Amino acid sequence: MFRIGEFSKLTQVSIRMLRYYDETGLLKPAKTDSSSGYRLYSIEQIPILNKIIFLRDTGFNIAEIAIALKNWSHTFITDQLDNKRLEIEELIQTEQYKLSKIDLAIKDMKQDKMTIHYNVLIKNIPSYQVLSLRKIIPDYYGESKLWAEMAAFADENKLSISDNTFSVYHDTEYKESDVDVELCAQVTKMGSDRNGFIYRYTEPVPIMACTMVYGDFKNIANAYLSFANWLLEHNQYKMSGPTRQIVHRGPWNEENPDRYLTEIQIPLINI
Repeated sequence: MFRIGEFSKLTQVSIRMLRYYDETGLLKPAKTDSSSGYRLYSIEQIPILNKIIFLRDTGFNIAEIAIALKNWSHTFITDQLDNKRLEIEELIQTEQYKLSKIDLAIKDMKQDKMTIHYNVLIKNIPSYQVLSLRKIIPDYYGESKLWAEMAAFADENKLSISDNTFSVYHDTEYKESDVDVELCAQVTKMGSDRNGFIYRYTEPVPIMACTMVYGDFKNIANAYLSFANWLLEHNQYKMSGPTRQIVHRGPWNEENPDRYLTEIQIPLINI
């Protein structure tokens, strides 16, 4: 048996961490001396501690380490490591995006153009005869799968769909998940509703604020911020009803994201 100090030296793990692992139940002393209260560890506990350190250093939290120790097998640990790899890769992407935002902000500040202004035009949007598909999707990037569904439905049923398509966002707020989106494609004639596809007339919008967004879809957020500033200057209007989005140039007809062209449409009413 080794006292905690001796075990600490042998394993190169601090006494503080050994006590922490004791408190969390990951690695309790093999024995506690009844008279002195000293924590005593056995040499058989070194492989367990090595597993804890390995998992800790690869990003596992205490709860995850406890589960791994209880279910330790080649297959289980390999699966857990694969999941952790994906989690870390997503985190790296998120942090890289933050770095790119910082670099862009520094560049814009040096060029004295921190705020990009988008031109806002007012249009009268009529009612359209459309084929519609409305679903709750995981996030805004999941919209492409819905368009693929609509294209497949049109091909299967030999439907004539125009290139005049748009998305309607029915949520009253920005959502990071479970987005309520409706795809609309103008059609020359109505058909029978089935499998979630509905023929309908869209609502006319007498006052629709429209702005064009050039470049990657990430620029859309800046367009909404610019529109917020526009509303401050034009306080005779307020937002009303679901917003729309038309992608004039996107992944299906333009390889370079810098050349994407997206139209944001926001219904307004006079106040």
